[in-house]
Amino acid sequence: MSALEGPYIPASESPKELTLRVVVVGIVLGILMTAANAYLGLKVGITVSASIPAAVMSMIILRSLFKDVSILENNAVQTMASAGESLAAGVIFTVPALLVIGIWNDIQWLDTLIIAFLGGLLGTMFTIALRRLFIVEEALPYPEGVACREVLVAGEEGGEGAMAILYALGIGGIYGLMVKGFKVTHENVEAAWDFIGTRLYAGMDLSVALLSVGYIVGIRIASFIFLGGVIGYGILVPMYGLIRGWPESPDLAYGFYLVWKSQVRFVGVGAMVVGGIYTLWSMRKTIITGLSKALIKRDSSEEELLRTEIDLPLDKVLMVCGVLVGLTFLYYWWATGSLILALAGALFLGLVAFFFAAVAGYIAGVVGSSNSPVSGMTIATLLFTVALVWIIGDWFLGLATEELMLATLLIAAIVASSAAIAGDVMQDLKTGHMVGATPWRQQISEIIGVITGAIIIGPTLQLLHNAFRISKTACEMNPRASDPLCEDALFAPQAELIGAIVQGAFQGNLNLEMVMLGAIIAVVLIVLRMPVMSVAIGIYLPLLLSVPIMLGGIISYFAIHAAYLRVDGHLDSEPSPEAHKAGKDVENRGVLIGAGFIAGESIMGVFIAVLIVAKWELDVFFGVTTLNNFFSLVFFGWFTAVFVWLATRALPSGGNLFKEANLIVGDVARKFLNAIKLKNLK
Repeated sequence: MSALEGPYIPASESPKELTLRVVVVGIVLGILMTAANAYLGLKVGITVSASIPAAVMSMIILRSLFKDVSILENNAVQTMASAGESLAAGVIFTVPALLVIGIWNDIQWLDTLIIAFLGGLLGTMFTIALRRLFIVEEALPYPEGVACREVLVAGEEGGEGAMAILYALGIGGIYGLMVKGFKVTHENVEAAWDFIGTRLYAGMDLSVALLSVGYIVGIRIASFIFLGGVIGYGILVPMYGLIRGWPESPDLAYGFYLVWKSQVRFVGVGAMVVGGIYTLWSMRKTIITGLSKALIKRDSSEEELLRTEIDLPLDKVLMVCGVLVGLTFLYYWWATGSLILALAGALFLGLVAFFFAAVAGYIAGVVGSSNSPVSGMTIATLLFTVALVWIIGDWFLGLATEELMLATLLIAAIVASSAAIAGDVMQDLKTGHMVGATPWRQQISEIIGVITGAIIIGPTLQLLHNAFRISKTACEMNPRASDPLCEDALFAPQAELIGAIVQGAFQGNLNLEMVMLGAIIAVVLIVLRMPVMSVAIGIYLPLLLSVPIMLGGIISYFAIHAAYLRVDGHLDSEPSPEAHKAGKDVENRGVLIGAGFIAGESIMGVFIAVLIVAKWELDVFFGVTTLNNFFSLVFFGWFTAVFVWLATRALPSGGNLFKEANLIVGDVARKFLNAIKLKNLK
């Protein structure tokens, strides 16, 4: 059913929607999804939308406990869960930067709660004010909102998607328990060798969650992230070691990390800054269109609205926005001690938060929230915030460097939280519009989800910091006796990036040589029309994290093309409509399995963190011996095979995966040779 055919539940019907059981289940799932996404984002810097897995888990839980469950109740639950998850993305990209630059030694619960609460609610309120414009009047497509609608309808009408994600959730949890809890295998394998005056490196993080991320983002994005890793670890680090020598380290592979950390990651900083600004510039027409439509006063003709068109009262929403900006002013005043800086920061926040709420909401409607340049918006916000704080705080008020850095991060953190949630909220409201939800009830669900996420994110970050340490930089400032090399530390790449930019701006210790090199690489990528942010993220991440993402992308490519082969019998031309549909079915099945694996491993990671903080280590208690690198790879390979088996269950019957894999490899080789063949030689 298309959006043009009307909502799944017509406005004339009023099934159960925002019930007590919905609130309870939504809060529980919101806590789980917030914690899981916080862990995944801090581990690798990539978060995955929780809407679809939350929708499936909601159906499983509600339909297992109750018989009279409506699709609108399921929609309300996934709305709450995904709101907390998207809020976590904004917070973990910015708040841990305070650990990176040494202003905080531990996560401050109250400050984190205030930042998440103010940023999350401000983004939600601005988005609510724009719902009717973008979803009803403009009828933007919101592709991920449409996909979530299909999942909800499939669950309402019956299907095996719910069982698939449940299996995957359990398998991902078992893998996380074995690897992180019992430490049956290494979490990663890596090695380096001396080679002609320099070194070569190979490594891989053994994470089924990252494998699943690669499947979900697809071969194109995965390959560009991997390309960035090869540029960083495979080219720049060996070149630096060859020219300037290698640092002393306990092993050769750790020497690679030391060079990457002190030098090459700043190449990623330069590339991401240029990439973020370019991404916003390239979308300038979309941004201007979205803002102009948001600011044009609509005709307020009196009309009796249907149930499916009743929002929270706009005057009350705008009043709440004003109150939130006022509370932000009081918080900045309390945190910085400067009335003038707090006033400037609050006014700046109000303008920029609305700007990015409109931008994120509009872009999510065009290309989806996963493709919305939140990282670019965060970096752009940070640069403007640095300029604001420098002018007012340094030139006029003469504040100390630490006070300037604190003020910058507090302002940027609230704006980033607001922008991160805006696109996701609009996607959820689009889903609700298509299934026939009552907007004001769904908007209350969003608010409940935001408050839940704001309350739980601080304790979650503290738990993860106590168990693993958030960022190697923060860990190395205060290493634990049990982990002097900080091998278990979560990478927190965005927080490291933001911390590096802020420190460089106010302390003058930014590695400008490498930043400029990254900027040049970004310009080259832009000229070559390559996705600069994906490659920049790859440079900024250690190569071992990019490898499983690439593997997941390869599996996605093979699974989809195997479907083409089984329907058309060849790969020589554009797939037929039937083949396209079969490929889409396989892709959707894999996305469900991947979402389950991610949620299972991530939730288990948070559970293991609880055990570590409680000083109950499963491997010590049970006397488990960790397998060597070879058998660690075999163990990971087994779970990878299980992932492939589950993801390809949607393939048309018949065929042989091994034979199809050979045919696909041959087709890829043929296309590659044709691409590099010199044409029009004279």
